[in-house]
Amino acid sequence: MGNLIDIRQVVTQILGFLILLWGLRKFAWGPVLGMLEARRQKIAGEFDLAARKQADAEQLKGRYEQELRNIDAHARQKLQEAVAEGQKVSAEIKAQANKEAADRFARAEDEIAREREKAKELLKRQVIQLSVRGAEKILRRNLDEAAQRKLVGEFIDEVGVLQ
Repeated sequence: MGNLIDIRQVVTQILGFLILLWGLRKFAWGPVLGMLEARRQKIAGEFDLAARKQADAEQLKGRYEQELRNIDAHARQKLQEAVAEGQKVSAEIKAQANKEAADRFARAEDEIAREREKAKELLKRQVIQLSVRGAEKILRRNLDEAAQRKLVGEFIDEVGVLQ
């Protein structure tokens, strides 16, 4: 019992351990490291894909925002055009209404002037008739009716000229 450590056994265990390490390195570490590398590349690829998709999404977002701005600008322009058209139509309607009112006023003035002339003529005839009747009573048969009308008409014309 003098020797507790058996050198052959230690050397055999070291040799077995080195062979195990070599076998693990050749057969286990290679595939494990390969799987880890493949996994790393897959994750890096997924990150690259996610980054590309995010960039595409940002680009698409920018395009949509630009389209929205264009739509807003177009809508504002259409609204301004509609307001301008409404103002134009309103002005045309006002102008037409003013013209119609002026035309009606002119026609009314013309009609009033004609009616005034008719009334003057009617009044003149009535005055002549009244004058003739009055003169008939005064002159009674001294003048015939035509001479009386002529005399009264001349009198009324003189009165009209004096006014």
